Amino acid sequence: MQFHYTVISPYGTDETVHRLENALQNDGFGILWRFDVQDKLQEKGFTFTETLQVLEVCNLEETHRILSENMMAGYFLPCKIAIYTEREQVHVGMPKPTAFISTLDDNELKAFAESMERRLANVIDRTVRG
Repeated sequence: MQFHYTVISPYGTDETVHRLENALQNDGFGILWRFDVQDKLQEKGFTFTETLQVLEVCNLEETHRILSENMMAGYFLPCKIAIYTEREQVHVGMPKPTAFISTLDDNELKAFAESMERRLANVIDRTVRG
C-alpha cells in the first residue's frame, strides 16, 4: 500500500492551488493553514527553486464527531494536501489517512479515515480534471 495519493495537474501552481481551495470549500472542508515552503526557506536564506505549498484542511463537523469518539484521530488531523513542482510538473497529493491508522484496531477510526481519504481524493481529482 502506498502511503500517498498523488496526481499531476495540467494547471500551473497558482491556478491549481486556487482551484483546489474552491473545490475543498465546496465539499465542506475549511483551509486552516496554507504554508508556502519555498517562501519560508528563501526567507531564512536557503536557495530552493521548486514550489511546495501545504494546505491543512479540515471538515469541522466530521472532526468534532470523530474526536468525540476517539482522541487518537488527532494524530492524523488536520489532513494535509501538498502542491509541488517536480521536473516542471505540478503535483497534487496527500498522505492517505488509511495508511496512518491501518495498524490500529479501531473500526470506527478506519471507517472515518476511508471516508476522508475518498472525499479528499475526489476533491483532488475534480481539481485537476478541469
